[in-house]
Amino acid sequence: MYKKILIAGLLLISCTLKKAQAQGAASASADPNAPVMSFDTKDHDFGTIEQDGDGTYMFLFTNTGKEPLVIKEAHGSCGCTVPKWPHEPVGPGRQDTIKVTYDTHNHTGMFQKTVTITSNAKESPDVLSIKGKVNPKPPQPAFPTDPGNNNSGAPFSNNWDNQ
Repeated sequence: MYKKILIAGLLLISCTLKKAQAQGAASASADPNAPVMSFDTKDHDFGTIEQDGDGTYMFLFTNTGKEPLVIKEAHGSCGCTVPKWPHEPVGPGRQDTIKVTYDTHNHTGMFQKTVTITSNAKESPDVLSIKGKVNPKPPQPAFPTDPGNNNSGAPFSNNWDNQ
C-alpha cells in the first residue's frame, strides 16, 4: 500500500513540475521586453553561380526588442553551408549581420540549404534559407596549346629536337 501512495505522490510531483516548467517557458516567450530578431529577408536566391564563385550572402537583421539579443548558435543544414554570426550581444535598435557561405568549390548543381539560428529572441529558432545553381567549370585541355598561331589545340612543339 505504501508503494502505491509513494508512486502516486511521485507522479503528482512530476506532473506539477512539468506544468510549472511549461508555464515558465510560456511566460519567458511572452516577455514584452524580450529581444526580437527582425530580418530584412530570410531567403536568398543566388541564381546561377560559376564554380569557385562567390557563394556568400549577408543576412541583415535588427533587434527590434527592448533587451539585448544574444545568438547562442547558428548551424547550416550541411557542412557545405557555413554561418558566421555576432558573438557579442546586439543591443535594442542595433543592426548586425549573419554571413552565410555556400561552398561553390566542391559542389555543383542545384542547391537549397538552411541555417538555423538559436537565440534569446521571442521567436527562436529562426531559419534562413539560400538556394541557387552552381555551374561546373568547363573542362581544361589535357596539354597546353601552342602560344603562337597554332590554334589547333595540339600540344606545343618547340621543334628543338629537329635542328
